[in-house]
Amino acid sequence: MAFLSEVPSIRFSRPLFASVLGNTALSMVPGVSGAGSSPRMTVYTPILDAELITTGSITSMPYKPNTPTGCPTPAVITRSMMALAGIDPVFVNAGMFNPPTVPCIDVYGEAAGDPREGEAVPKARALFAAGERVGRHLSRCADFLVLGECVPGGTTTALCVLRALGYEARVSSSFIENPVGLKEEICRAVMEKVEKADIRDSLDVVRIGGDPMMPVAAGIASTYTGTLVFGGGTQMLAVDAVLKGLGKKTVPIATTEYVRRDASANVEAIAAAIGVKAYFVDPDFGTIGDTGIARYCEGEVKEGMGAGGAMFLARLMGHSPEEIRSAILSTAISFR
Repeated sequence: MAFLSEVPSIRFSRPLFASVLGNTALSMVPGVSGAGSSPRMTVYTPILDAELITTGSITSMPYKPNTPTGCPTPAVITRSMMALAGIDPVFVNAGMFNPPTVPCIDVYGEAAGDPREGEAVPKARALFAAGERVGRHLSRCADFLVLGECVPGGTTTALCVLRALGYEARVSSSFIENPVGLKEEICRAVMEKVEKADIRDSLDVVRIGGDPMMPVAAGIASTYTGTLVFGGGTQMLAVDAVLKGLGKKTVPIATTEYVRRDASANVEAIAAAIGVKAYFVDPDFGTIGDTGIARYCEGEVKEGMGAGGAMFLARLMGHSPEEIRSAILSTAISFR
């Protein structure tokens, strides 16, 4: 396969990469998320990944940016692409349990609760309005924006929101073995709430079963005036589903080939059902010369922190696949 499944014709002079950070209590449920060394540590992943991308190291706590098997966090990929492209990324704090350690645009949201125990995002409408303000601000900063996310446990909230909005979705996972049964169990509980209350509005669905990234990203998309591409897979498709439900313009996604290959998910079918263009990046990590990165080909991690979108952006800025792969390899080796 080619490095990009399709090369879009996008003209731009001021590119920017941004990522929306958030937490959901679901990531601390054992077995839901592999985005951390333990369920408890998953809530720190957005903070540490943003720190790594911004400063090139993690200094706020002793932590290695690799899974227990040695697979690098996708933030390593995003870090290498920002350095290669010469871009200073922007982070938006949608709502986390702990304060970020790098400068962020803060919309003063809260981490999502467990949707089985109460409303997940009680202030979803306020967060959407805050996202609209951020979108207007970013419109003055760049004419091409790749917007990613980092929400451990977010594929589970994405499943809940996509299903509640009527899509026959199956979502990806950072695990090689997708915990489908656990995700389905959580989703059934959310669907019961949605159906019992006869909820149809997109933001009310997010309120019941989503996470804070979703309304903030949807708000940004609704007011951003330049060319926008979402960096991510099923989580960003959930944002697109929210936008479509609100009668807003949907946004193309750019994600990795590893998400598309995930047999437990159906990212292409979801994109087609929503009516969203999907671009896939195939960096061919199996031949890159690093056993840790090669684990992406086996289905570990696959995507995160807009890594697919970051590679997509670097390629559109004129960097060759060889340059991109070399930058990723050297950055990953530096964190061994």
